Amino acid sequence: MDQLVLGVIIAGAAVVSLASAGHALLFKRDPRSALGWIMACLVLPLVGPFLYWSMGVNRIRSRARQWLESGRRLAGWDTLSEPRAPDERPPLSPGSEYLTKLCNLTDRLVGSPLVAGNRVEALHNGEEAYPAMLAAIAGARRSINLSTYIFDGDRSGGQFVDALRTAARRGVDVRVIVDSLGEKYSHPSARKLLRGSQVRVGRFLPLRQGGYVNLRNHRKILVVDGAIAFTGGMNIGDRHLVERSGPPPVVKDLHFRVEGAVVAELQKVFLEDWFFVTGELVEDPAFFPALSPAGRSLARTVADGPDKEFRTLHLVLLGALACARRRVLIMTPYFIPDRPLLSAIATTALRGVEVTLILPAQNNLPFVHWATRAYLWELLQLGVRVMYQPPPFVHTKLFLVDGTWSLIGSANLDPRSLRLNFELDLEVYDREFTQLMERDLAQTIARSREVTLAEMDGRPLPERVRDATAKLFSPYL
Repeated sequence: MDQLVLGVIIAGAAVVSLASAGHALLFKRDPRSALGWIMACLVLPLVGPFLYWSMGVNRIRSRARQWLESGRRLAGWDTLSEPRAPDERPPLSPGSEYLTKLCNLTDRLVGSPLVAGNRVEALHNGEEAYPAMLAAIAGARRSINLSTYIFDGDRSGGQFVDALRTAARRGVDVRVIVDSLGEKYSHPSARKLLRGSQVRVGRFLPLRQGGYVNLRNHRKILVVDGAIAFTGGMNIGDRHLVERSGPPPVVKDLHFRVEGAVVAELQKVFLEDWFFVTGELVEDPAFFPALSPAGRSLARTVADGPDKEFRTLHLVLLGALACARRRVLIMTPYFIPDRPLLSAIATTALRGVEVTLILPAQNNLPFVHWATRAYLWELLQLGVRVMYQPPPFVHTKLFLVDGTWSLIGSANLDPRSLRLNFELDLEVYDREFTQLMERDLAQTIARSREVTLAEMDGRPLPERVRDATAKLFSPYL
């Protein structure tokens, strides 16, 4: 009997190992990852399959697909489409025609169109962004739709709470989406401060429904009357007020005021997320009024998340690097590139394009900072210029190409933004706007410290070990 039980256990372990190895063979896209998991499943009976099913299976992507197939999400799982014909999209400005290939790429990846007649205005820190946003809320007549990752209940957050309450009392239709993990940054949360008001609040993936650390809504959107929008990387809270003293630590950032046809696309993204959060399908045409041209920018929303078939933002970045001819300026608070992105940046520099990467010298996430340092030597030796900007911590995300094309929004250059979370960026074809952003970065570079290859090679052994160890955890940071 004992031998029979032992035989059954061994046979069961063999079946589990073979089934797990077969699953890895069929579904792991990276052959190195597939081979590693296959060997683990076959060499370590029970232990290998346990590790594979607990750590090696992309449950984030499968859960996102379940949402789409069940109808819980309206957008996602885009399939490749044919590039729009030249007469179906606005022409690029003279001298920028070579970026048509980038347009074709984004056309095929993104459902939203490239539209003309937009105006995009940069707002520095909370001192510029918050008054403009509050003024728009105060002037709202029909609707206010606000989505943010962090909505603190401090003084700045309280001003937004009061403005939203007041707008709702005067009959404005007010909706707010707050990420349920992001709201934990503040006590009391803005959601609690809005209780008892006429403001409708939705929580993105409440933690009690699964405890998701990933699958977060990192988007920042404010749309007023379907005509004026704000987006970028800035949350709501005192942390973004730089002209103050005391806690919390200062976080510098950029936000953007947007007018023109692309506002309707921002509205669509919000309403899709609202349907996911609340189940309410908003189809009132009043949310999409006729929009007059407001400027000369061509713009398109690039919404990305784990519910997409393709890693949209990642591919757009690769396309922009491939099209660049003269210079690329990249500012990001968190830089943990995967192998394709790292290779694309290096290849762009080797082609003779001037590539500058601007990072915070003092990061609010030390583990991310250490992991980033483990990547820099490779870029430095291939000609990429790396700058450390001095404190306070800068949360701004900018990707500028040839003084013509900009990518602005919520996404960092790390696995969390490019693979795990829901993000929203705008691509903008506008020389005046992009060159304004370049001048802004030139001032930052002037007060920054350049990182050298000798500095990276000269790190003490304990630091190199620390940085390399942090790099091992890059997919999870």
